[in-house]
Amino acid sequence: MSFPNFLLTAAALACTTAAVAQTLPPSPCDQQLVSYGARKPGKAESWNFSRNAAGGGSLTYFGAEHSQSPQHEQFARIKQAFEASKPTVVFFEGPNRGVDSTEAATISRLGESGYVRYLAKLHNVPVESLDNPAAEYSYLKERIDLEKLKLFYLLREAQRLRLRTGASKEQIVKATEAMLAKSAQMLPGSDAVIKTVPELEAAYRKYWPDGSQWWEAPAAWFDPKAESASTGGQFTNEVNRASSEFRNLYMYRKLAEKAQAGQRVFAVVGRDHVPAQAPALDCALAKK
Repeated sequence: MSFPNFLLTAAALACTTAAVAQTLPPSPCDQQLVSYGARKPGKAESWNFSRNAAGGGSLTYFGAEHSQSPQHEQFARIKQAFEASKPTVVFFEGPNRGVDSTEAATISRLGESGYVRYLAKLHNVPVESLDNPAAEYSYLKERIDLEKLKLFYLLREAQRLRLRTGASKEQIVKATEAMLAKSAQMLPGSDAVIKTVPELEAAYRKYWPDGSQWWEAPAAWFDPKAESASTGGQFTNEVNRASSEFRNLYMYRKLAEKAQAGQRVFAVVGRDHVPAQAPALDCALAKK
């Protein structure tokens, strides 16, 4: 079992101020981002986006399902789109956890973000992450109660480990202990709350006194399109919505910047991000 995503970005999170300073300046195109609240249920959405930029570059943006099955048909489509676009830079979602020795092993362990890194390595193309966890945490910390925010991160990671890697309760607890031990470095200022697994259990009981277990938090609690009142997440859906909307802003700016500079950009991301960013990308890529 791999360590949690943001455990692998501890060094970056220790440099919050520097990371925030590196975010791109505001643009009028920011207003074209589609908020999760404005999206219409049942409306057909395109999970892929391909445009030439006024600056001479291009963007091929593939919206993927989160899968670690080498048999999933999307991986053949990712490869086809990659080869057709002939990228000069490749973007992926999450931390750079490298690649494995084979295509199938990379997908099995690292999913679609690992696979696009694998393709980039085969073709000697540089890679970059579409995430800035330090800037995201700083943004959320200004808006959300610290205990709720730390609890959100811990529960979301437990849910990810359980559903994507099949981790057992014991494995999740061990990974959570490692996260808590580094929380002062990973989540600056959060060491004042939820310092141990028993404190995590107590905080969980405060918001969910119904007898459920923290390591079994359901995926529905982390759907940014849903309301916590309907999922039982109490506050987790709204926190994830704020996180996702920050990430949409950061992602589209980075992609547009590279394409406007003349790069042939190829990116793979969780598919819900693509229709949220598409109007802003259209706006930005049309500008010289």
